[in-house]
Amino acid sequence: MGSVRELLETFIKERRTVTLRNPILIVGFPGLGSIGKIAITYLRQQLKAKTLADLYSPHFPHHVVVSSSGRVRLPRAQFYLWRNPQQGKNDLILVTGDCQAQGFEGQYAVVDAILNYAGQRGVKTVITIGGFRIKSGATEPKVVSTSSNRTILETMLTAGAERSPVGNPIVGFAGLALGLARFRKMKAACLLGETVGYMPDPKAAKAVLNVLRQFLGIALDLSSLDKEVERLGGVLSRMDDLQLEMEILAKERAEIEGRKITYIS
Repeated sequence: MGSVRELLETFIKERRTVTLRNPILIVGFPGLGSIGKIAITYLRQQLKAKTLADLYSPHFPHHVVVSSSGRVRLPRAQFYLWRNPQQGKNDLILVTGDCQAQGFEGQYAVVDAILNYAGQRGVKTVITIGGFRIKSGATEPKVVSTSSNRTILETMLTAGAERSPVGNPIVGFAGLALGLARFRKMKAACLLGETVGYMPDPKAAKAVLNVLRQFLGIALDLSSLDKEVERLGGVLSRMDDLQLEMEILAKERAEIEGRKITYIS
């Protein structure tokens, strides 16, 4: 792991040394609706991507993560590698983590470390994944995209995304990486799934992955996400029923308050 002094800085511990073919970096951290985390985790599992490296940072929250076996470790981000079996196609570096960095200095430090590592391995294109907040759940959530490169943006739109509204702030890694990538001469794009954002949203993650697989031109079965989407639908239905009950109770209370009789003696 390294000394305590080393842990006072953001650093990456590489697990294997590899030569990559035109790699694309795809990053999704926990955030609004946990869409980035869900999407990258699903990609990693379906593609059977192998662990490439670990990133540790003092800008992650000051706690340890407890595993099912009772062992503990520091919060981290992990890099995974998927080798594209098609000749001349892009390998993928997938990155997700336990949490996002804290504070603006922490965000810059972690984003810079990830982009630096990716650049050293030949990455020229970066795609970030996150959530786009809406007031109420959508039957079919849309995917919003923006990019530092017009060609990539047009390809995302052709794959099913919609253009991001003007002035829309994209916070956290999903947005900051877009701004910093250009200083490393990397093309960057962002995919944001519509979500109310107060709980994990596999439906929005599935919508994002559907756009992403078309953009990348890879075969990716999304049917395994349907069970999670169905489970979420049941939870949201119960929450809607509860919300309706609360509104009815509030209305009845208001009517009772309005019927109170005032006695004057």
